[in-house]
Amino acid sequence: MPQAVIQPQPAPHDKPFSIARDGFEALIERLRGPECLAMSHSELEHVVEADGREVLRRLFQAHLDLRSADEASDPVIGAEDGGPRAGCRKRRRKLETVFGRVTVKRDGYTKPGGDSLFVLDGYLNLPPELYSFGLRRKVALEAAKVSFDEVVASVERSTGVKVPKRQAEQLARRAAVDFDAFYEQRAHDDLVEADDILAITTDAKGVCMLIEHLREPTREAAKRRRHKLDKRKSKGEKSNRRRMAQVAAVYTVARYERGVDDIVGALDSTTTAAPRDKPKRPKTHNKRVWASVEEDSWDVIDEAFNEAKRLDPDRDKQWVALIDGGTDQLDGVLECIGRAGTEVTVILDIIHVLEYLWGAGTALHGEGTPESEAWVTERLRRLLEGEDIDQMAAGMRRSATMRSLSKTSRKPVDKCANYLRKYADFMKYDQALAAGLPISTGVIEGACRYLVRDRMDITGARWSVEGAEAVLRLRALRASGDFDEYWRFHEVRELRRNHLARYAGDVMPGLRSNSSKMPTRGHLRLVS
Repeated sequence: MPQAVIQPQPAPHDKPFSIARDGFEALIERLRGPECLAMSHSELEHVVEADGREVLRRLFQAHLDLRSADEASDPVIGAEDGGPRAGCRKRRRKLETVFGRVTVKRDGYTKPGGDSLFVLDGYLNLPPELYSFGLRRKVALEAAKVSFDEVVASVERSTGVKVPKRQAEQLARRAAVDFDAFYEQRAHDDLVEADDILAITTDAKGVCMLIEHLREPTREAAKRRRHKLDKRKSKGEKSNRRRMAQVAAVYTVARYERGVDDIVGALDSTTTAAPRDKPKRPKTHNKRVWASVEEDSWDVIDEAFNEAKRLDPDRDKQWVALIDGGTDQLDGVLECIGRAGTEVTVILDIIHVLEYLWGAGTALHGEGTPESEAWVTERLRRLLEGEDIDQMAAGMRRSATMRSLSKTSRKPVDKCANYLRKYADFMKYDQALAAGLPISTGVIEGACRYLVRDRMDITGARWSVEGAEAVLRLRALRASGDFDEYWRFHEVRELRRNHLARYAGDVMPGLRSNSSKMPTRGHLRLVS
């Protein structure tokens, strides 16, 4: 009589994984079979990706099933209960993960007339909505780069999960809610300390908005606007559909001494200055860039100065504020300087000055002529050398008068002269060059392009304030290299909001594992 073979039974904590193991074995058998042996490598990639994702989903589900037997080891007391909850009932909920949809089974602790408390949800840090944090993270990263239509397509390609467009927009907004809190608490432990200069710079860029999300004056102007044509705007007409996004950047940089010939040579190829060896332009460090359509421009500028204070708490560096001549921005900068607690050198961007010089040069000598180029180059050189600006402005006006230019023709000349005189106090370029200070706003111009134009100006896009603000924040986190650190902070904040705040003393009860010999998990709380 043959001896019976007794099959070893899996341990209780192995049982949930049997389905995942069966899926893995089935994938192996499929890869060994004739169908896959006839495939190209790209076809094999598709099989392993699709079937492998299902194996991963089963593994994830098995782990959740394993923990579904866990129960509270201490009395469950809600934030406003006043006593432990006696009722307990197993409940299920869905969770959409990067591997697919799973089911979470856990105990719900109840009281008459109150919401259930799910202790396991807190230990898993489950969001109250369907989508997992892993999936939300992918949506947030994609939303910072491409349109929401492409976000939906990209997430589905990489995970197999379809997140509807409206939900993707909502997830992006939810993902950005802790932006301000993150930077307010952030400790600058990894600063590059060697830089001598701390630079603050700001600018504004328009974002095309839904009409109900425009600021009041712009909205009223949009309602009053009557275009000449029905299908398009005529030359010179504005849409009146833009709301300004205030952009700010704060960074540190080493001194970079260069002469007038270095600047003129870099901006004008016709300079006759002999080339010379010059040190490599230093890199910026500790850079943070961001933008906001929701906050007032002065509030953004104020935050820029607060960020500067966090970067340089002892005021050891030389502070420089780079401006482009916008009156509102300049007033905001000057207001913040009064509270900065340190001396701040304000410098007008040389590139903006050069634009006014070109306007005047073209009016005096014609567009694209060698004479206009020589005129602009000479005035630029004299500005960099520290020539008296009032005399230069007066000379421009005399030239226009001597050429008998009409009032309309000489308008760019007068505009340039007025600009130079208005901002003369911030155009001491000879001193700035001697001290190795920056004199152009390349960092903020790049930030305006990357943060705002490249994403917000997608053809046909019309933004709400909340949607635009969320995307700008997510792009700022990526541009500043802070996204990973922010996401860890965000998940901790979500744990506090969604779970800890619902328990007495913001402390969740301990959790006992009944699925294996794992020890009881202690009380869950956040330590500030």
